[in-house]
Amino acid sequence: MNRTIRMALTKGRIEKGAVALLEAAGYGCAGLRDKGRRLIVPTDGGEIDVVFAKAADVITYVETGACDIGIVGKDTILENGSSFYEMADLGIGRCRMVLAAPKGSDFFSGYAARRVASKYPKIAADYFSRKQLDVGIIKIEGSVELGPVLGLTDAIVDLVETGKTLAENGLEVVETVCEVSTRLIVNIASLKLRKTEIEEIVGRLNAAKEAGA
Repeated sequence: MNRTIRMALTKGRIEKGAVALLEAAGYGCAGLRDKGRRLIVPTDGGEIDVVFAKAADVITYVETGACDIGIVGKDTILENGSSFYEMADLGIGRCRMVLAAPKGSDFFSGYAARRVASKYPKIAADYFSRKQLDVGIIKIEGSVELGPVLGLTDAIVDLVETGKTLAENGLEVVETVCEVSTRLIVNIASLKLRKTEIEEIVGRLNAAKEAGA
């Protein structure tokens, strides 16, 4: 007998919206809302075992087949690669990846070497490569806004929802790098072996998204 479908779900920013979408799709989510410290929690009807994980780990679990499906931000997909199927844009957690610099500065002017801080060095490097600019990328795991504030970098590449944090630290958006939202990803082998079950989940989530649009 096949095990229950496993869904890796990104903890934190995406989690609340994803659980609400699962609920709208008809899955009982009382246990997911009151999970405590449990890392694997079934939907109330037992249709899906939800595995709560960090964003990059969601991709690892889906790629390796430890989980059949995953819910993760497009930013993580772009940064970490994609040996899986990207089945749906769930429309939650919408935000932008932007280039931001100190207010009043002109990032693109002059010929001096530029440095940029980011939690997403691959996305940043790809962005500047498309512009044919040679920019040094410094990876910062915490508050990237500190890069320009401390004089370490000239700008940052980071996710922005409201722009409030940028403004409070003297930064402004220079350009949008890409739009970001939450995606449903599926393990390649799982889609072949459990096509009917997975397509039902994808269909229900898409229907719930459209109903709430």
